[in-house]
Amino acid sequence: MKLLTVSHQGLEQAAVRLPEGIVTMEAINARSGTEWPTDTLRLVESGRLQELTRWLAGRSAAQLGDWPTLASEEVVYAPLYRLPRKIWGVGFNYVADEAELAEVDRAEEPVGFMKPDTSLIGYGDTVVIPPQSERVIAEAELAIVIGRRCRDVSEAEASDCIAGYAAAFDIGADDIHRRNPRYLTRSKSFDTFFSLGPELVTPEEIADLSQLVVATVCNDEVVASKRAGLMRFQPAWIVAFHSQVMTLLPGDILLTGTPGAAVIRAGDTIACRIDGFTPLVNVVGGP
Repeated sequence: MKLLTVSHQGLEQAAVRLPEGIVTMEAINARSGTEWPTDTLRLVESGRLQELTRWLAGRSAAQLGDWPTLASEEVVYAPLYRLPRKIWGVGFNYVADEAELAEVDRAEEPVGFMKPDTSLIGYGDTVVIPPQSERVIAEAELAIVIGRRCRDVSEAEASDCIAGYAAAFDIGADDIHRRNPRYLTRSKSFDTFFSLGPELVTPEEIADLSQLVVATVCNDEVVASKRAGLMRFQPAWIVAFHSQVMTLLPGDILLTGTPGAAVIRAGDTIACRIDGFTPLVNVVGGP
């Protein structure tokens, strides 16, 4: 299932992307007599994503065709949701190739940082370069969305805690970070420095997570791209590791690192491209 949030009739509401087009949960409820949550975060928190996926799979072509889809000009993407409890990032997570991956010390622990929810924007929104920085970078990433409360789970158990995945941009003031490594979280916490969306792709949609190619694109030029299999720490491991530090809650977001960063300036257009995902696109503006 591909779940998204759209701005429609003055409201940000959950919708699903079907072969027939995008249908809001409100429209599905009205036509089907169901009571699915119509807010994406509430839907994730309800623990009913798998139930919804099975329910949609059981609808006939005639039933699906009877649901009103949004016309292309009506589709305005919004962030998946605006108030996750936690946004946690992992740094330096990609290696160059299989040979380097084989040499990774499995006793290592990941670099980590947090981002505030006030940094969150969505598809089409503007990344604002702050006056405090002269070198801002954008890093395309695969984001993990937590689907259920979990604490001290194993790597084997962690997959069941994942609601799905989304495209994301981790934006950072690189010059601030370079002044002192302790400034990492501050450098990544400016308003508009985290973009998420436009859709949540549930695990059954992804045949092989390791083969997903994540690309940082600036002004239509691919700056860096690598497949997810070249991560030092794989998504399930990341979830398990962080669950041993803190209780993870539905809607929490864990970033998995970037294949490479683009230096961005006012006037640029950036995109996070991931195989099988609608690209996440943002524009860059000045202070």
